[in-house]
Amino acid sequence: MYKGTHLLIDCHNVPSQLCLNDELLLDVLARSAKKAGATVISQIRYRFGADSPPGCTAVVMLDESHCSVHSYADAGMMAFDIFTCGSTDPRFVWSLISDELGIIDADIREVGRFIGSGQPASASAT
Repeated sequence: MYKGTHLLIDCHNVPSQLCLNDELLLDVLARSAKKAGATVISQIRYRFGADSPPGCTAVVMLDESHCSVHSYADAGMMAFDIFTCGSTDPRFVWSLISDELGIIDADIREVGRFIGSGQPASASAT
């Protein structure tokens, strides 16, 4: 049993205009998290490109953890990060996001966080 589930999602073949639409991406992240039962605490977005490749970042802080996206418009790539604990299912959050944005080419890795009852699974290196 884990304390939370973390989805790491790499998307390919994403239209450049979507990769640049930080306002839409932030809105979709927040609405999807809310629809999935999460509590949105804070939101921030940033569009970059002056001194770096064009793209954007959007982050939604949740009581249950966070949702974020980082895009690379010139490469047609987006990296989503959805981490939730409690009863909010990050897979459901992702299904809402991907449906609304029309994302079909995505590699998803799922990672359980904080295994067991809060006790470390093994000693950590320092």
